[in-house]
Order: sequence, then structure tokens, then C-alpha cells
Amino acid sequence: MEVIATSVADARLAQNNGAGRIELISGIGDGGVTPSLGLIEQVLAAVTIPVHVMLRPHAQTFCYDEDDVRTMLTDIRSIRRLRPAGIVVGALTADGLVDTTVMERLLVEAEGMSVTFHRAIDEVKDQEQALLTLGRYASIRRVLTSGGKPNVLDSVETIKRLDGICKEQMMTLLAGSGLRVESLAAFLSATGVSEVHLGTGVRVDSSPWKPLDPAKLRAAAEIIANFSNS
Repeated sequence: MEVIATSVADARLAQNNGAGRIELISGIGDGGVTPSLGLIEQVLAAVTIPVHVMLRPHAQTFCYDEDDVRTMLTDIRSIRRLRPAGIVVGALTADGLVDTTVMERLLVEAEGMSVTFHRAIDEVKDQEQALLTLGRYASIRRVLTSGGKPNVLDSVETIKRLDGICKEQMMTLLAGSGLRVESLAAFLSATGVSEVHLGTGVRVDSSPWKPLDPAKLRAAAEIIANFSNS
């Protein structure tokens, strides 16, 4: 169970209530952008579970120009010194393909960190082909996807198919976007995915502007534990 955190308080709540990993971001209302170095440092000091840091210079697009790439490379160098478990990143070309040129530059700089390719995958022309492309890179361990839909609950069959491709490519599919405690068990049962990504669904009033809800976190963790043990 990966949980989005936007603050030190979020990170502590996530760890103390069953999260297995944190995705640390800023700009939750914009889908997540790179958090400050100060926030990264303080979160890493506050928790012991793995922290994966969003690397996204802005929320305008997943197609990056040279200035964007230089910014991302500089951020990676700074983030790497703080020693998080991984980063969350993605880059696309204007025609809807994985931008391998940009990704390869970023992956070289991120050497030693686990990499999750984020929901840029939901904007590609062909998700299956994109997964085959990502599978060529050993450091890309996970792909976060909603199956190409705004809500992952509308992509159950797609998620099952993509999960199989990820397994063949030695990657883990991380399913997210729209998952809530009420729908989690049915989704896990229908898809068989091994990892889920939870955001507003485990926040107070399901609002991105409110803190994580400990009761929802514990309920989600219990559901996942039951599936893991079955």
C-alpha cells in the first residue's frame, strides 16, 4: 500500500497506520510536482518506510524541453544526496510515446534509486507497447497506472492485462487513481494486483486539501493484509 504524502504529518500518519511506502509530492491538486528539499529531508528523518519522491518540474505537460530536463537532472542530484528509496518520474514525446531520450538521461543520474514511471503512462498512444519500452530499463521497477482512464475502477480488464505484461517485463504494476476503502476489496479481487496507490481516497472527506484519515488507512491496510494472507 503506497500512500501519497504532502507533509511530514502525512508521512507519519501513513507509516503509523499501515502504509508500506510513501509517494512524497507537492501540488496534490495538480497531480503532484517535485517537493522541496527541505520537505524531503524532514520526511526521511521522520519515517522508516520507503519514500519515493515525485520528480516533475511542473504540471503543464509530460513533454519536457531542455530547460525542464536540466531542472530535473539538478533535482535528481540534490534528491539522491538525501538517499530516498526511489523517485517517481515519466516523460513523453509530443506524439504520445515514452521519451526514451529524456528517460535515459534521467535514469543515468538516478543510478542506485528505484524508479517508478508515473501516470504519464495513461496518456500514451499504446500502453502495452509503452510497457515493453519501459521493461528495457532495469532501474524502472514499477509503473503507476489507472489503465488509461481517470478512475482505475473503470479499467479493471485493462489493469489485468497490463499487470500480466508488467510481470513478464519484471516490473510491478502499481494501480491507482480513484481507489477508496469501499471499493478496494472488490478491485483487488477482480484484478489480482499486488500493489495499490492511495491518495484522496484515504484522506478526511476524500479531499486533497485535508489530512490523511487514520481510520481509512487502517481499514485499507487490513483489506490488503487479508488478500496478502489468503
